[in-house]
Amino acid sequence: MTPQDLQLLTHLRRARDLIDRDYAKPLDVPTMAARALMSPSNFSRRFRATYGETPYSYLMTRRIERAMALLREGHTVTEACMAVGCTSLGSFSAKFAEVMGESPSSYQRREHPAVRAMPSCVAKTNTRPIRNAASPSSRIGEAQTLAGQ
Repeated sequence: MTPQDLQLLTHLRRARDLIDRDYAKPLDVPTMAARALMSPSNFSRRFRATYGETPYSYLMTRRIERAMALLREGHTVTEACMAVGCTSLGSFSAKFAEVMGESPSSYQRREHPAVRAMPSCVAKTNTRPIRNAASPSSRIGEAQTLAGQ
């Protein structure tokens, strides 16, 4: 990597750290781009090329990840929606369903015994939303099929 590439990566990480830390605050691309010391369009292009998703998509994935933990703890869908910085319950629910393959209320109703038995750092890694992936139950079925069970 060249020194310019490293500097670019440093600036992009600052913006990603902003998203990770302030996901519940109103964030827009110009604010994120300012943190990365770039124009909004250049920032969006570079962020997507580096991390594989747009800044907004990354923000929503972080919000859904945090909402999943709140739903497992017993918070209502509305409480989780507002706590992670979403202002529209309908948009939040639609995005949650798009990413997770199920509605927030059905996710909340399901039992999560394996997650409760894990340390929180392990649960966070294992339950991280994967964009455009199959639902968790079908991923388990695929893994069992691949393992020959």
